[in-house]
Amino acid sequence: MSEATETKLNPADEQAQVGELKVNEHATELATNPVGNESLEAPKEHTTVDTAKETAGSLATQASEAATSAATAATTAATNLTSNVFGMFGGGPKKEKKADDEAADEPSGSSKAAKADDEEDPEKEADDITFTPVVHLTEKVEVKTNEESEDATFKMRAKLFRFDRESKEWKERGTGDVRLLKHKENGKTRLVMRRDKTLKVCANHYVVPDMKLSPNVGSDRSWVWNAAADVSEGEPEPVTLAIRFANSENANLFKEAFIKAQQENEAIFDKETKDAAAE
Repeated sequence: MSEATETKLNPADEQAQVGELKVNEHATELATNPVGNESLEAPKEHTTVDTAKETAGSLATQASEAATSAATAATTAATNLTSNVFGMFGGGPKKEKKADDEAADEPSGSSKAAKADDEEDPEKEADDITFTPVVHLTEKVEVKTNEESEDATFKMRAKLFRFDRESKEWKERGTGDVRLLKHKENGKTRLVMRRDKTLKVCANHYVVPDMKLSPNVGSDRSWVWNAAADVSEGEPEPVTLAIRFANSENANLFKEAFIKAQQENEAIFDKETKDAAAE
């Protein structure tokens, strides 16, 4: 029976043996992988690239957020500027109605809709407005023409002219109805003519016996006569008048009514003269 005998090495030999083993392991590693241990170096290289990519991505995100914020601020400033410019002239974008602040103020949805209809209905607002008229048009204003106590014995449409002694020419006085008005009490007849539309008097005088109707030169539908006291302008004044009708038939009808009024007025004037002389 043999017993194993262990040989003990001194410390110097032991360290030399360990160093030799490490040299052998390193030589084996170099022989197996001349470039180096990729399994160890690759992770370090991959970690550096990922860190760079993450840093670049973070910077790009921050730049995008900054650009978005700048665009939003520019849009808001442009909107405010447009509103201010239009507001100076009473314009601007249409304002949207804001929602109700609190739903508790309205008892129900139907009452809320009814209130909105009342606010937006202009007819209901107009019904509440009352205007008091300054002048009541229903009141009739009585206009006196000083013809209320007279009856028209003749009426015909015609055109009247007046002879101007200064310019020596005929001037038109107006177009309208020429009438012979007989007073209801004293029976006297006067000639009155008013202009159309304005109703301004353009002839007003008594038909006296010394008047004479003369045919106008070259016309069978017009007459000329002299009035010693025409008051169409307010004050009595002598005038020479000419009247023209639509045709000769109307002119002859006027002449007949004119001569008849002259005869009636002559009888009245003679009676007044005799009565005045008897007194």
